[in-house]
Amino acid sequence: MPNSQVSWGVAALNGAATEPASKTKPSWYLVATADKMIPPDAQRAMAKRAGASVTEQSGSHAIYVSQPKVVADVIEKAAQAPAM
Repeated sequence: MPNSQVSWGVAALNGAATEPASKTKPSWYLVATADKMIPPDAQRAMAKRAGASVTEQSGSHAIYVSQPKVVADVIEKAAQAPAM
């Protein structure tokens, strides 16, 4: 996990987006239904706001560790989707 969750710098707080990618690019979201850090209902709301294709799976906040096959399947779906 430490390799995938690298620290970020304070400069990241000053970044500005001109247009959210969710307005121009397709999105996918994997709801971890047993997440104790981000409530699943909040995840669903974020996914809906982004217009994401949603997959739900029982798993914790670190679902990519506990359910790597499910995560890989979502990534494959995204990679195979037609470009906008």
